[in-house]
Amino acid sequence: CTCSFLDTDRALVLLEEYCEKLRKPEEQQLKKAIRKVMGIFKSSLFQALLGSFAKKATRHGTISHPSLPAAVVCDVLGCPKD
Repeated sequence: CTCSFLDTDRALVLLEEYCEKLRKPEEQQLKKAIRKVMGIFKSSLFQALLGSFAKKATRHGTISHPSLPAAVVCDVLGCPKD
């Protein structure tokens, strides 16, 4: 997967692209839930927590980049072909 260095902004782009594909009535609940996740990703609290987590994890060698949201989105939705 080539998405290991994606950031939160890229995760939001991927989620937005996915939401645009959700048009059927039965998909609207999923779309609403994804929009909530997007709101969380955009929140200053989430950004602060993510920054703190990334600093600690990098310091301890558990991750090499602060792109957890994008990595999760990539795993769930599939990697974009760059």
